[in-house]
Amino acid sequence: MTARKPLGGEVLSKPFKILLAVALVGLLFIGKRFLFGIGSVSGMNDGYPWGIWIALDVVVGTAFACGGYSLAFLIYVFKKGEYSPLLRPALLTSLFGYTLAGFSVLVDLGRYWQAYNIVLPRYSNLHSVMFEVALCIACYVLVLWIEVTPAFLERFNKTELQARLNRVLFFFVAMGLLLPSMHQSSLGTLILMAGYKLSPLWRTGFLPMLFLLSAITMGYAVVIVESCFSSVGFRRPLEKELLEKISSFMPWVLLFYLLVRIEDVNLRGYLPLAFAGDSKGNLFLLENILLGLPMLLLFSPAYRKRRMILFLAAFSIMLGGALYRFNTYITGFDPGNGWHYFPTGPEIMVTFGFLAMELLGYLWLVRKLPILADLSRPARAGG
Repeated sequence: MTARKPLGGEVLSKPFKILLAVALVGLLFIGKRFLFGIGSVSGMNDGYPWGIWIALDVVVGTAFACGGYSLAFLIYVFKKGEYSPLLRPALLTSLFGYTLAGFSVLVDLGRYWQAYNIVLPRYSNLHSVMFEVALCIACYVLVLWIEVTPAFLERFNKTELQARLNRVLFFFVAMGLLLPSMHQSSLGTLILMAGYKLSPLWRTGFLPMLFLLSAITMGYAVVIVESCFSSVGFRRPLEKELLEKISSFMPWVLLFYLLVRIEDVNLRGYLPLAFAGDSKGNLFLLENILLGLPMLLLFSPAYRKRRMILFLAAFSIMLGGALYRFNTYITGFDPGNGWHYFPTGPEIMVTFGFLAMELLGYLWLVRKLPILADLSRPARAGG
């Protein structure tokens, strides 16, 4: 079993205070939205019923929060227990990412006071992909809180409760593998409802598979970036060998993704649109370059051993995956009739506020709970 311990140290550091200020500004605008309506802070309109709160906070944010899901596949499906030192911090990142993504949906809803209707059977539309996404994300948030609960129980020495939870934890692990597979692919299905309003550079029947593949690769990339940041920020040793192993199969997933992504556009006869010189074509090229370059780098064992290149490659994968999803929901979407959308300042600050809240929660809990692996002690066999 992996030895873990609270990081300890000062919580109210300078970065923590800056993040707290950003979070408070975001909460201020969220309060304004709830009091005076969504139009008081958002640039959304009848042509663009979703903006960056959905495109970034949910569609991109939940993919960034797939580190725990991606690692769980390695540990529990492929029996790679050596990756367990990375699991709890990844689950914590997933926890805050999904929890705040769910809250951002509540902020985005016009009639937020009726959000409880999703759990009422008489309002359930079992043929709706939006219903499936909402229900899966809500259930996965609950699953993540349960999966992180052992860290709380260890902190407060609740050994009996922890033993009871461990007996049923396998069920929640299984749900933690199933639910993201469903809703990440369904986020791709959801935008297919836009039909011809979505540019053919992104409109394809492969969207569910491409969204799932992008979530998996982004999840592994986030694990690498998070580990590098925690190594520098908390002055801890870097789990270098584990990160090298993870990065060894990431380029193969990226290769499959890019082959499907580009060849699909080519076979449908729309590849010339990528070289039209307009914003859509340029962004299509940029998102694939951001994924293609790190793929080539990570195929080299020598580059995978270099910490800075590993970090930059993972960061590029995060940017490329985020741009792909943002393009699909915002840039590639054109409702016609002269509608335009650009986020307002308060709308952007709400998104920054959500990000600051995630980082605050992470910084607080890694100092108070046994989340990070104790690298000064060897882990016992079995993960």
